[in-house]
Amino acid sequence: MSMTQGGSGAAVGRAAPARDADEDARQLEALGYTSHFDRAMSLRANFALGFTYLSPVVGVYALFAFALAEAGPPMIWTFVIAGAGQFFVALVFGEIVSQYPIAGGVYPWARRLWGRRWAWMTGWVYAWALLVTIASVAYGAGPFAATLLDVEASTNFVIGCALVIIAIATAINLSGTRNLSRAAVAGFTAEIIGALVVGLYLILFEREHGPGVFFDSFDAGGDGAYVGAFLAAGLIGLYQFYGFEACGDVAEEVPDPGRRIPRAMMMTILVGGATALLVTAGFVMSEPDIPGVIAGDVADPIGTTLTSVFGSVGSKIVLAVVLVSFLSCTLSLQAAASRMIYAYGRDRMIFASSTLGAFSSRLHVPPAALAVGAAVPALIVLGSRISEDALTRIISFAALGIYIAFQMVVFAALVARARGWRPAGRWSLGRWGLPVNVIALVYGIAAMVNVSWPRTPDVEWYDNWVVLLGAAIVVLGGLLYMLAARPYRHGDAPAGDAVETATALRRRQRIA
Repeated sequence: MSMTQGGSGAAVGRAAPARDADEDARQLEALGYTSHFDRAMSLRANFALGFTYLSPVVGVYALFAFALAEAGPPMIWTFVIAGAGQFFVALVFGEIVSQYPIAGGVYPWARRLWGRRWAWMTGWVYAWALLVTIASVAYGAGPFAATLLDVEASTNFVIGCALVIIAIATAINLSGTRNLSRAAVAGFTAEIIGALVVGLYLILFEREHGPGVFFDSFDAGGDGAYVGAFLAAGLIGLYQFYGFEACGDVAEEVPDPGRRIPRAMMMTILVGGATALLVTAGFVMSEPDIPGVIAGDVADPIGTTLTSVFGSVGSKIVLAVVLVSFLSCTLSLQAAASRMIYAYGRDRMIFASSTLGAFSSRLHVPPAALAVGAAVPALIVLGSRISEDALTRIISFAALGIYIAFQMVVFAALVARARGWRPAGRWSLGRWGLPVNVIALVYGIAAMVNVSWPRTPDVEWYDNWVVLLGAAIVVLGGLLYMLAARPYRHGDAPAGDAVETATALRRRQRIA
């Protein structure tokens, strides 16, 4: 396997005309990089990558029982709230990636908007959050695989299933960008068809409740204030609406990224959100015993519904599609994580940079970074035995880490605007950029508070605070490493140049 260190690639896939390929290469060179990546990812494949990372099926199937038990049918409105908030974040990201279409996503964006230290911490938090999210998705597939195979969903089985999914995703990712694109499109196709068929069938033919059910809490939340129960159920919405940033993580693999990636991000939020709402509405409206779910008497409402509606064979077909969705989601997450880690290594911002920044000129992927994207999630899955409610804890920590990294970029964009930055990419919000930026920041802070709020006082204190403690360990560990080793001093990649880059881009646009 041939390895090259440093730049990320000028190889161009057949999807882009020569003129566009040259323009993409010149833009990347002006930003301080060359690329070995294969620009073979079309707009459709880029959208599919973001969609399968966001994965409505994974988000809904993993947390439906939890959310319905916490807040009853009105929990569906958390999708609307989270989707609207994240759409503002996606708008901000669209402006940034259009000016900085660089592999790695939030790390290089934060670097160019503000500076090296801020970028280093952003990338550190984001990398860990992605690795934990890979583990959460792979782990969440276990119960559905057990139902499909008619075996007990024991801890060992769930862990074994997660490891198998991680291994398959790694093999596909190692085979290159073209196969990643094909797998993402195939995963999107299976997921969207499966979601539409199941959601629409349940609503049209198996409906037990009318639309009014979404305004009936069925006394969820007990004697306490319902708002607390609703906010707790909001985890399903918060977990659902990230993944669109993966479209930008692979920016060096997309022709004309300044235009295509922002569009793919918007499409991911809108199509993914609509699909999640449809599936959730179908399961809620067809659930005959909502009070039983809230009381804990119906532990697996999705499995029960699928079996009663579609029968043994039909439910297994649906579960097979669900497992494809879990696999494609893991695949997309791992691709995003590997590009982020590779970007770190390329800029010499982490230990073992020469290894993590190595690139296979034959496969057009960073193999060592992909190996990390497999090994760390596998270790997290193996360590999941320490919590009785491992899946919810892992998901909560993953969501918090992602939201912290997102808001570090949103805040960096606000700082850059205060210094005079006016985005100059091919996609821009114009005068709406500042208010959208502020709204995105306010929403993100509120979401972080909600997802980290301790809500299980009856368990050990460390388990009650495990989400916040996990985030604190990651942040403090990163700070100690950053202060001791000062990795942000390494490498000569540009930083804090948002205003200058925008000015230079406008100058080139006027000349052209």
